[in-house]
Amino acid sequence: MPIGNGRMGAMIFGGVHSEQLQVNEESIWYGGKVDRLNPDALRYLPEIRDLLKNGQIGKAQGLMNNALAANPNSVHPYQTLGDVLFWFGQSGKLTSYERSLDLDTAVSRVEYTLTREDEGVDTAFSREYFFSKPADCMVMRFAATGEQGISFNARLERGRFYDGAGKYEDKGICLYGNLGKGGFDFAMLLRAKTVGGNCKLIGENIVVEDAKEVYLYFTADCTYHYADSELTDSKADTDMMLNNMDSILSKAMEADYEALKQAHIEDYQSLFNRVKLTLEGTEEEEKLPTDERLKRMQEGQSDVGMSKYLFDFGRYLLISCSRKGGLPATLQGVWNKDFAPAWDSKYTININTEMNYWPAEPCNLSECHEPLFTLIYKLRENGRKTAKEMYGCRGFVAHHNTDMHGDTAPQDIYIPATYWVMGAAWLCTHMWTHYIYTQDKEFLKEAYPCMLEAALFFVDFLQEQDGYLVTNPSVSPENTYILPSGESGACCVGATMDFEILNDLFGACIKASKVLEGETMDFTIPGVTDVKELPGQLEEILKKLPPIRIDSTGRIMEWMEEYEEAEPGHRHISHLYALYPSEQITVDQTPELAAAARKTLEQRLKNGGGHTGWSRAWIMNHYARLWDGEKAYENIELMLRNSTYPNMFDKHPPFQIDGNFGACAAISHMLVQSNEERVILLPALPAAWKSGSIKGLSIVGGATIDLTWKDGKVTECTIHALKEIDTVVKCGEQNYAVSVPAGTDWNL
Repeated sequence: MPIGNGRMGAMIFGGVHSEQLQVNEESIWYGGKVDRLNPDALRYLPEIRDLLKNGQIGKAQGLMNNALAANPNSVHPYQTLGDVLFWFGQSGKLTSYERSLDLDTAVSRVEYTLTREDEGVDTAFSREYFFSKPADCMVMRFAATGEQGISFNARLERGRFYDGAGKYEDKGICLYGNLGKGGFDFAMLLRAKTVGGNCKLIGENIVVEDAKEVYLYFTADCTYHYADSELTDSKADTDMMLNNMDSILSKAMEADYEALKQAHIEDYQSLFNRVKLTLEGTEEEEKLPTDERLKRMQEGQSDVGMSKYLFDFGRYLLISCSRKGGLPATLQGVWNKDFAPAWDSKYTININTEMNYWPAEPCNLSECHEPLFTLIYKLRENGRKTAKEMYGCRGFVAHHNTDMHGDTAPQDIYIPATYWVMGAAWLCTHMWTHYIYTQDKEFLKEAYPCMLEAALFFVDFLQEQDGYLVTNPSVSPENTYILPSGESGACCVGATMDFEILNDLFGACIKASKVLEGETMDFTIPGVTDVKELPGQLEEILKKLPPIRIDSTGRIMEWMEEYEEAEPGHRHISHLYALYPSEQITVDQTPELAAAARKTLEQRLKNGGGHTGWSRAWIMNHYARLWDGEKAYENIELMLRNSTYPNMFDKHPPFQIDGNFGACAAISHMLVQSNEERVILLPALPAAWKSGSIKGLSIVGGATIDLTWKDGKVTECTIHALKEIDTVVKCGEQNYAVSVPAGTDWNL
């Protein structure tokens, strides 16, 4: 079971005779910041571009692997912090067992009974866990009711990747170390207090004997969180962190346990309780354990209520691993268990990181979006150097992966992904999304120069070809094609997704310039004499970008050429970015493109698409935007049957949580869709969700919405205007012009 407070997380395994709490801290990345740019990139770029233009794909890709690949070719991984391990001394036969995670309170419990058959005596044991944001620590309560007391040894471990462990001033146990060459120092601390029995520190262990209750407190720290002026050397820094952590735990230990838990619940619910989804007719299924419900679904049964669990679990995860002031959610949030995890458990910014934040705005969790913006500003600083030295361009650029330092160089040597230059551009569209939902002009003032600078890169990078301005080199993540000669390739001149992203980014910059017209704006962009001229330049470039095109089979073209796909069921559906998360393709305003997008989805699914959790989640969002509730719901059920673990994590072995976030966003969009022109009620309601309600979703314009429906028809709708909002509400065939002053409501 995953718990977390944004900065730290734990996986609770729930053992009886032993317990493993695998713990994480957001800044445990191996090694330090590295300058990885290939010094030969700019020299060979013209030759690479010519080879691609002339169709010499293989030769171009070979040269790219030599001249554009970074040195070294990969950033460092995000790592687990380690484990808190318990070995229990209780005896008897296990006669009952339950473990749970309450999504309403973010409290996890393990409860079981041990029976000594020779004596006929039962002892009920319980363990309760929560990770508190206000207290900045994990708090645990172990209790026993019956003849036996609680006895255990507890120890901190981190494989062989640490420098020291043992007692900390006879108060608790600690483990500490350094994260490799150039890396940060880290430490973790565990303390305990008992009711009854004995508690001793022996070696690197906490030893508890025959207690009725035990309260445990855990926290961790890393020198990443300190300014250089506060740091001296490794031992002094570790001592400083341990002292700070001890102060945190001492304060928690002095507080009443129930008060600590209540403060945690109030903090969590201040975010989680903003939105509430109710689906009628799910009462019987909700009496069953989640793992049993998933098993029944795998056997072919339907379970409508699991849609609500999927929605709530996605919101729970975002609150638990992405809080204001911290780092954004990685591929595995703050629950990565490995030292060398799959895909390094980092930020994959050609879909996965963006998907992590799709639910942030519509699901009323804007604060959880903030860590992503902080990372984007790091990308700008590093990406200026990458843009200049690799491509001879102004502005800033990022490729398909990054880390907590905001690395912007190409990642790995993997042709279908490595040389994609749209990472920063896509991420910057999130800034505009945040603004249109919140109407926070102060945020936009800070974000606008960053958005402009991401766009500026393409002012220099785009090249004219066949009357269009195109990207060269590029890829369509992470797909490959087959040339008429039979040769396979991935790099290209102009991928459809590139121009769809640029339409959004350039359009956002132009609109932001108009919103901020007349505001006091004092900023400069390197290499630009007059930043006020940039929006006009972007308007002219927009006219020369290739349009979204339909191929001879009636599908959206993925590349500028009509190539045969090497993997027709590929997990990425990059060329449908225009359908979602963008709205360049809509059912009623671009029906021909919408029909082609549907055909594109059908072809992907026919050939095995959606086989990873996050890909299935993207498909849900696509069908929601096509106003096809039945297809969207069909894919929700397929995700629950085929791509969900018993603890609700998204399957992409070992696991990823991007699919959890994507599914959460899709469910919100099935019920309400909004943009700068309109709000659509129940655009993709499936028959399975016959009656229900959703309260507290955010809509574009600075408002929230409450919606109730019965037998598939809207019965109540209220818009709560946080800012003055003018929009059109579409309910079935009816359109309502809505103008609501700030602080007032509109009722259908």
